[in-house]
Amino acid sequence: MLNAEIIRSAQEFLQQETISGWLVHDYLSSNPVFSKIISPNGHVTRPCMLFIPPSGSARLLCHHVDAGKFCATNGELQSSAELQVHVYSDRTSFIQLLQIMLSGCSTVAMEYSPLNQLPRVSRVDAGTIELVQTFGLEVESSENLMQYATQRWSPAQLRGHISTAQKLGDIVLEAFNFIGTRLQSNKSNRKEPAEFGSPTEFEIAEYIRTRFKEEHLESPDGPIVSINSHCSDPHYEPSLRSSSPINIGDWVLIDLWARDSTVVDSIYADITWTAYVGYEVPVKHKEVFDIVISARDAALQYLKDSFHEGKSIQGWQVDSVARDYISERGYSDYFTHRLGHSINTTVHGEAVNLDNFETRDTRHIIPGIGFSIEPGIYLPEFGVRSEIDAYMSSQGPYATSPIQTDIFLISPE
Repeated sequence: MLNAEIIRSAQEFLQQETISGWLVHDYLSSNPVFSKIISPNGHVTRPCMLFIPPSGSARLLCHHVDAGKFCATNGELQSSAELQVHVYSDRTSFIQLLQIMLSGCSTVAMEYSPLNQLPRVSRVDAGTIELVQTFGLEVESSENLMQYATQRWSPAQLRGHISTAQKLGDIVLEAFNFIGTRLQSNKSNRKEPAEFGSPTEFEIAEYIRTRFKEEHLESPDGPIVSINSHCSDPHYEPSLRSSSPINIGDWVLIDLWARDSTVVDSIYADITWTAYVGYEVPVKHKEVFDIVISARDAALQYLKDSFHEGKSIQGWQVDSVARDYISERGYSDYFTHRLGHSINTTVHGEAVNLDNFETRDTRHIIPGIGFSIEPGIYLPEFGVRSEIDAYMSSQGPYATSPIQTDIFLISPE
């Protein structure tokens, strides 16, 4: 029930940063960090507080009606050398026990972000922060502590992620080729108008979902399969009722993400590739594509150079590199989202994002975490995004997914 490895990592960080402790608050699963550290046996209905000091036992404060969810198999409360369980019943006892639990502290880290600058971090309501402050404690953001303790990948997770990323790279090429095969088949057998029987965006999405099942991959949604102006909507998803046919002269964007369905806590991979149906890519499409992949590559190179120079960099700085590159070429108004997101056991993880646009992510890019790099330019008539995954290792950052360098040409005949 208690993740000893996370506790160990958290205490290591607390000691390094001289923080009095980490207070993890949860109410009705409002804080996903809580369930990563301790897993109750069933639904918990009242607020819980888990306090992790720099050394010694973690301390859990839970309500009497929920105490049984934190019992060991013999029905006894799970107090041990690793965890002390404290039970409250009314509001008064909750405040008294919380104050006792935090006695001796001067500063505690919580899932709080000043001015809600980092929504992915800001999981604790303002009232709970105010309550802790009434004890005379300073509350600071757990932004870097949380990612250090809960978001770093294990070696096995890294290997699984790389394997999944390679499968996605194979599947996206298969999907492009499937479009070509369908068009070729229709041309040789067609007795109807040119658009009859063309593969649709939804059909290609279904093809990809079938391939996921065959490769033992899973995803709760997606993939994105879009053509032409639909590519200008970064999160467009085709449906059976609303889906365009794919024909000669169309621009195609496919964004697909998944993880290994056979492994507990497997890490997602997430990539985006683009293609053109025909023999010669239009000049404008090629121009925009080249700018996007150059911005992507500039961001990865900045990560590598900074690491080898011994610089500790933050997420916003990487975003700025790619965004400046695109802005200098006149497309700043068409890059409408952050550069990249954290990747973990959910496709959007809880660690640092590459973002100086939607937020200013000041979290450090530390060894053990993975993220996407995905600049995009979205014009009214078509959009281009190129997405790779990257990992920060102890020896430096590197791409963990296949990298598109040229526009894929789908042969229609």
